[in-house]
Amino acid sequence: MQERIQKILSARGICSRRKAEEYLLQGLVKVNGKVAKVGEKADPECDEIIVDGTVLQARQEMLYYVMNKPVGVVTENVDRSSPDRKRRSKEDVDDQSPSVRDLLPPDLRGKIFPVGRLDKETSGLLLFTNDGVLAYRLTHPKFPHEKEYSVRVDRPIPDGPLRKLSSGMMILGSKTKKAVVHRLSTRSFTIALSEGRNRQIRRMCQKIGYHVTHLKRIRIVSLVDDQMKEGEVRMLTVEEKNALIKAIDL
Repeated sequence: MQERIQKILSARGICSRRKAEEYLLQGLVKVNGKVAKVGEKADPECDEIIVDGTVLQARQEMLYYVMNKPVGVVTENVDRSSPDRKRRSKEDVDDQSPSVRDLLPPDLRGKIFPVGRLDKETSGLLLFTNDGVLAYRLTHPKFPHEKEYSVRVDRPIPDGPLRKLSSGMMILGSKTKKAVVHRLSTRSFTIALSEGRNRQIRRMCQKIGYHVTHLKRIRIVSLVDDQMKEGEVRMLTVEEKNALIKAIDL
């Protein structure tokens, strides 16, 4: 079936559709030996597509999984016995806590990778994939996609401090983007962020004088699942995958 070349390159994880358009404009894409143009279509099953001198390989199987990460598990996908492990910081090397890699089925280790990270004391949804374009869209700051968290603090929090969280504040040398905050109880609330700084929610709460006692990610853009057990890993359904891809405009 013929598809636009931009879509073919994006579907195979070669690049985003916008970058594919740049490649086409630069004359870096050929179909059956001829330089392709923006808007041109091809059939990847029949046509030979060459990108910057490299023949496009058959479609790689794209895998999409989600984990309900428990507290106490580090977001690390390095085999602890490998040399890569030794090149990490001494703090990481000395930490013998289980990693998200340990929770993956053995046949998936090394095939899929976590998209972003959750710190050791944070639980909740963590996406895994081998789709590099999707991972890039979800983690690069120039693509603001929401991730929502359930938060509990050490004492009752009035409406005023919650408004400060939603309006933005200075942490790590710059002001955070506006967030969507909803109260759940006197000490708990949800917060949806469109950015992902290091320990952002904990730092924001500390800034207004509160200590986070419980933090769980409950949504990644369109992906939600409040029925997963801690440590459970499952494949995304077709509907979930399509909704996620549509939401990030791939």
